[in-house]
Amino acid sequence: MGNSQKKAPGHGEGGGPHSQPGTPGHKRSHGNNTANSKEVQGKSPAVNGNLPAGKNQDEPQGSGPAHSGTARESCNLDAPCGALPPPLARFKNEGNMLFKNGQFGDALEKYTQAIDGCIEAGIDSPEDLCILYSNRSACYLKDGNSSDCIQDCTRALELHPFSLKPLLRRAMAYESLERYSKAYVDYKTVLQIDISVQAAHDSVHRITKMLIEQDGPDWREKLPEIPKVPLSAQQHRKDEPSAEVLQARAARAEQEKARKEEARFTLLKQEGNDFVKNGQFQGAVDKYSECLAIKPNECAIYTNRALCYLKLECFAEAKQDCDYALQNEPNNKKAFYRRAQAHKGLKDYLSASTDLQEVLQLDPNVQEAEQELEMVTNLLRESLLANSQGSIAVTRRDFIRNTFSSNTTEALLNHASKTGQ
Repeated sequence: MGNSQKKAPGHGEGGGPHSQPGTPGHKRSHGNNTANSKEVQGKSPAVNGNLPAGKNQDEPQGSGPAHSGTARESCNLDAPCGALPPPLARFKNEGNMLFKNGQFGDALEKYTQAIDGCIEAGIDSPEDLCILYSNRSACYLKDGNSSDCIQDCTRALELHPFSLKPLLRRAMAYESLERYSKAYVDYKTVLQIDISVQAAHDSVHRITKMLIEQDGPDWREKLPEIPKVPLSAQQHRKDEPSAEVLQARAARAEQEKARKEEARFTLLKQEGNDFVKNGQFQGAVDKYSECLAIKPNECAIYTNRALCYLKLECFAEAKQDCDYALQNEPNNKKAFYRRAQAHKGLKDYLSASTDLQEVLQLDPNVQEAEQELEMVTNLLRESLLANSQGSIAVTRRDFIRNTFSSNTTEALLNHASKTGQ
């Protein structure tokens, strides 16, 4: 009797843990795991008698119900999951989707892959690992594998003694194995955490009758000790969070916001770099501008955008970006070099020469700067010579006009024009 797996009435969608055959050959994960289990934030325990429409008591943690269409349509498989890296987060999301579709064996395999990946990679994310164990226990329960369900729930509860979902699932698994004393203890513990869980009330009433029949009037004396749940874990008695808790939540929210912004910044920068490689400089300018909206003091983005402006012959904008970069990094070689190119485009050869000399002072081995300096020096010499010749010609014309009569002046100017003087 002790090893038989009987369906316990009054649970789940069809009156108890499903007894369909489990998926054989699943590899179990072993090792010391320091995790803290966590129920889905903002959700009541999904159990019979306390179940909002559209929710399932065995819904995996960290997932929400499908609102419309298929589960695949409503489940973002690449959605972030706590601190899990993307490949392991995808395993978890795939497991959630498969569970919603009733593919419990396949879901179990995905959760196992995520668990094994966390352990093998040494990922220090106990909260996420614990949720994975809790979710996998739901798969074992659905497949009628009560023993493995108990093992996964116990792992979670060793790390977080009063997590409601693992307690409730373990109680159901104990009951299916006719281990009524242990099931009774877990159900009573659940009611200490949340007295509104009607399924636990019903199960306690039912199991009490079985224990009286099994152990007689002294059945209570034969029960294992029922743990006392601290007030902090009792959901129906929780007070308003303290200032320290609110501060910690705000800090976590800021960290999460910063993490998301960093990820978006990295993605936009890569997209901008790809546009540059493909010669799509305006597209790159747009991406770099979005980057600067996130990190307005990132010098590398200013110099990257300056390069694009140079390619687009927007020399004033390129110079401005280099100015911003040099305000934050006064010895930025790229900023000096690209500002020199912008000055050259604006025909300010003297300023271009000055910036190129700054580059060579910072790094005398920059051959491009040497070549550019030689070119700019020649352009500056030609510009000065042209300006000098123009000044001499103007002086001669003024002398003729001021010295001779109008007729004579016109004749002399015509002569000078013909002789090139």
